[in-house]
Amino acid sequence: MNETIRMKLLELEQLHHIKILYACESGSRAWGFASPDSDFDVRFIYARRMQDYLRIADTPDTLGLPVNEVLDISGWDVRKALQLFLKSNSPLYEWLQSPIVYQEDNDFTSELKAMMPQYFSPKASANHYLSMSHNTLMQDLQAEQVKLKRYFYALRPALACLWVVQEKRVPPMEFEPLRILIKDDTVQKAIDVLMLRKQAADENALIAPVNVLNDWLTSTLTYCKEQMSLLNSTRRTTEELDDLFRRAIT
Repeated sequence: MNETIRMKLLELEQLHHIKILYACESGSRAWGFASPDSDFDVRFIYARRMQDYLRIADTPDTLGLPVNEVLDISGWDVRKALQLFLKSNSPLYEWLQSPIVYQEDNDFTSELKAMMPQYFSPKASANHYLSMSHNTLMQDLQAEQVKLKRYFYALRPALACLWVVQEKRVPPMEFEPLRILIKDDTVQKAIDVLMLRKQAADENALIAPVNVLNDWLTSTLTYCKEQMSLLNSTRRTTEELDDLFRRAIT
């Protein structure tokens, strides 16, 4: 599949006259809890030719291929990506930590990764993860039968939010490093059981709610929300990112 993905990225480059600066896996396969039938969520950052940025007409800032059951490939123009980087966009900060990289310009990604600690906004990040986990908990984990995978879509952002609250730095993308924050063995064992089940189940597998996890999620999110006022909002100027943008499109 890696070779297929690289061929699709090459097709995008040739069709749209772009250069892909970075392409990675962004979903459950990168987070560390894929199911056997999980699709491939490929995200990329691309640069157009310089003349494309010097037209008066707006240029689309996203590209992608039609989504199917196996592949979901889409990307952001480098200008859009850097604007979001300035705002400490959590999905973008995750992409840059992905353990599965399909293609990259080492100079571009190395420089952007080195800037992450300075541009990271704890408050923006915590807000993002808190909202994501809370919405999943309330909308997807309250029925008599719930999708197994939704537990991980609530647990990972809850742990990322807790990481930001406690560590005041960029949280890891992957699930396992985040689990060190859980001190309750009962919660850890419940997660272990679900992890084993998920590795053998399809994406639509249903289970009864796991009360110990719902309780942990509720208490953790309540705690994080109480701590939010203590977090800083980082504000940076654009000069460094402007320079990186100019180098990326030349």
